[in-house]
Amino acid sequence: MPPIALPHDAKAGPTKSEVRAVVASKLALEDDDHFAEVGSCTGAVTIEAAQRAGRVTAIERKAERLETTERNLAANEESVSADVELRNAEAPEGLPDDADALFLGGSRNFEAVLDHAVETEVDRIVMNVSRLEVAGQATEAFRERDILEEVVQFQVSHGYELAGATSFNSDNPVYMLVGSATADSESDDGEKVAADGGEVTR
Repeated sequence: MPPIALPHDAKAGPTKSEVRAVVASKLALEDDDHFAEVGSCTGAVTIEAAQRAGRVTAIERKAERLETTERNLAANEESVSADVELRNAEAPEGLPDDADALFLGGSRNFEAVLDHAVETEVDRIVMNVSRLEVAGQATEAFRERDILEEVVQFQVSHGYELAGATSFNSDNPVYMLVGSATADSESDDGEKVAADGGEVTR
C-alpha cells in the first residue's frame, strides 16, 4: 500500500508512519470492521484505517483539526475504500455503539472512553501515550477494566549524515496499550493472560 499524503497541517504532528504501522498490526482491521478513532487531528490514522476497514467513524473535538482531517482525507480519496464519517464531537459522547476496533490518539477523557468501549464490547482497543505518568495511569485504567492485553514501549530513530558517517535522531518514546473488551479475548490455549504474562486475577 503506497504512503498516504498529508498535505495539510493541524499544528499538531501526525502519528509517525512507523508508529502507525504498529497500530495497524495491533488493530488488524478487515474490510467488514467498523473502526472508531478518538482525536483524528491530521487524519493520518483515519486515512490508513479507511484503506482497510469497511466503516470509519473519526471523532475530533476541535473543528479546525477536523477540517484538516477532511482535507487530508480528500487528498487520499483514491486509496480510501471505507465509508467514513467525521464527527466534531467530544468523546465518548460522539462514539458509535457498534465499533469493532478503537484507537485513542490522546489521553483526554480516556477513562470515560474506555468505559464506553467496555459497555459496547469493542474487540480491539489501542491507545498511544507519549508521557510516562499518563502511561502509568492508562495502564492501571486498562487493568481495572480487565481489558489489558499488553503494553508496548518503543522508540524510532532516523539516520542522518554527519561528517561523512551516519548518526541518528531519536523520536520521543511511545507507550502503546493494547486491549480487548470482548469476552472471547483469550490466549491460544483458551486462557486469558495478564499483561505481565501471569494469570488474570478477578
